[in-house]
Amino acid sequence: MARIAVVLSGSGVYDGSELHEAILSLLHLSSKGVAVDCFAPDKNQMHVINHLAGQPAEGETRNVLIEAARIARGDIKPLTELKASDYDGVIFPGGFGAAKNLCTFAVDGPDCSVDDTVRKVMLDFHDAGKPIGPMCIAPAIAARVFGEKGIKVKLTIGNDPDTAKAMEAMGAEHVNCTVDDVVVDQEHKVVTTPAYMLGPTIADISKGIEKLVQKVIDLA
Repeated sequence: MARIAVVLSGSGVYDGSELHEAILSLLHLSSKGVAVDCFAPDKNQMHVINHLAGQPAEGETRNVLIEAARIARGDIKPLTELKASDYDGVIFPGGFGAAKNLCTFAVDGPDCSVDDTVRKVMLDFHDAGKPIGPMCIAPAIAARVFGEKGIKVKLTIGNDPDTAKAMEAMGAEHVNCTVDDVVVDQEHKVVTTPAYMLGPTIADISKGIEKLVQKVIDLA
């Protein structure tokens, strides 16, 4: 049985993991008989967004790990405990949390920094020759991590020209992609899909996420 780690970044599209992407990842992994463990950084979110108003909740703080535990039904571990040697691959759902809590792309664009533990996890899986599956905006993390190492990874965020340009500024090769498909970097074992960078519906993104999950399993 394959064993895949899923890295979450909170709970909620505007300040954490995109819930549909996270749950569809878990659903498709489970339906294919894969053992799954969830992880998240044990730190405060960049900020908290009132998802009804779409505005920051002033004076409120939330912990990424505690919020991500909502998605994992409490069965989650700190990201520091994730070891590539224990898993066959790793998947990163999107949502603004990937660009705010796992890295600073939402604020700094191509000049972003990546959380140290997130960087270590991604590089450890790469060095072990194990597949990595970022979706939605999470490919920005891969672009930055691998770009810093001089590795030109092939990936997609869909077809938004400005975001694609930012990926390339960080050293990645961007490939336009539809929501129901994936881009596979066979050499570096990185699989990406646009998900809600394109949408528009949960049924649409499910197709691409299922393909990503299957390709990560195939590469494992």
